[in-house]
Amino acid sequence: MDFITEGIKVLSEVVMAVGGGLAVWGGVNLLEGFGNDNPGANAHVR
Repeated sequence: MDFITEGIKVLSEVVMAVGGGLAVWGGVNLLEGFGNDNPGANAHVR
């Protein structure tokens, strides 16, 4: 029974780590999207 309990602990830690990584990745993607709000930022000198 200890083996199953230890396996559940490890799996829950892996799931939480993956979820945390996805949350950080989603936050970065959201912040990258805000860079396109200013049309003046795309003005190039020609």
